[in-house]
Order: sequence, then C-alpha cells, then structure tokens
Amino acid sequence: MKLIRLTVAAVAALTLAACATKPPEPVVDFAPDYNFSQPKTIGFYAMSGEVTGNNPTELTDFQRDRIDAALQGALEAKGFVFVEKTADADLLLSWHLNLMEKTDVKTYNNPSYGASMGYSRYNRYAMYNCYNCMNQTDVRVTEYTQGTFIIDMIDPEENASVWRSVTQSKLKDETIRDQAALDSAAMRVLAGFPPGAMPASP
Repeated sequence: MKLIRLTVAAVAALTLAACATKPPEPVVDFAPDYNFSQPKTIGFYAMSGEVTGNNPTELTDFQRDRIDAALQGALEAKGFVFVEKTADADLLLSWHLNLMEKTDVKTYNNPSYGASMGYSRYNRYAMYNCYNCMNQTDVRVTEYTQGTFIIDMIDPEENASVWRSVTQSKLKDETIRDQAALDSAAMRVLAGFPPGAMPASP
C-alpha cells in the first residue's frame, strides 16, 4: 500500500494558480434580469477572503493582497475602475476559499507471470508462462486537499450576488510566489464577466 500525503501552502494562491497551470473550467452563473452594462466601478466586499471547510487555513495579509491584486488587475483590463470606498462602487467583489480534506483510493490488479516447462499436446516441451499466473493487487491511497475558489459580484443596493464563478482543483504541496501566474489565473476565472465577455486566451 502506498500512502501519499499532500499538504497545503499558500492555499488560496494555489487554487487560483492551478487555473493557469492545468486549467479547470470555471462554472459561471448569473442573474438573468441584471443589467451588466451599467456597472463601471468595483470595490472589495468587506468580508472577502474568508476560508471555510473541514481544513480551514488562515491566510496572511500578503497572501490576500496577492489574490486581490490579481483579481483587480484582471477586471481593470476589462475597463472597470476599482474604488476604495464601497459606497462608490456599482458592484462589490467577494471571494472565498473552501478547503476539504479528501481521500482517493484506487485498486490495481497486476498479473504476475512465471515461466515453467510443461507438457503440451502440440509441443512436448512448451515454455508456457501462464501456468504460474497470479494476480497481485496494489492499492494506492492518496490524501489531498480540494480547494474550491468562489468569486461573487454583489449588488450593494440589493445586498445580493448577481454573478458567480466557481473553480475546483486539487492543491499541490508547493508555494506560489509568481504574481504573473496569479494574474493569468485571475483572467481565466473572470473570463465570463461580464456575461458575454470574450474568453481569456489559454
């Protein structure tokens, strides 16, 4: 039995960066009656950056700043203006990360072949390598952390989400420090905002 333990470092950055290294397709939904041509200014929701799940990990201020900067840059590239005061924002951006510890168990049947000299009706001294056939079962257990990165665009007047993007990925044991990689990932998870926007280049 093989036991592989994957730990998490810079968890939110890892989930977001996974979108750039091995891109999962974000799942996007939105309020069909909302006029997305009107919002021009965006601010960060006060409770943005929350971590939930059965393995919550506290993020540092600089980790949140990296993610905020990546998301802000992706939206500014679309022509939106970020404002400090939430009262001046047409929409509020909120992101949070859900972490779940999971176990993946896979079983493999590996036949083991042994060669032996045997009597054959058609060949008196045949070498037949399946007289000693046996199946050997290998079990591989992988414990991993699944990260779900969720972005909401909130209408401040209604205090309700009008657009959501959800991305899931397995987190690998490495630290992401490359802001350019995070910027590329943010463009991918925000490719569908506003509805009808052109998708990000791969």
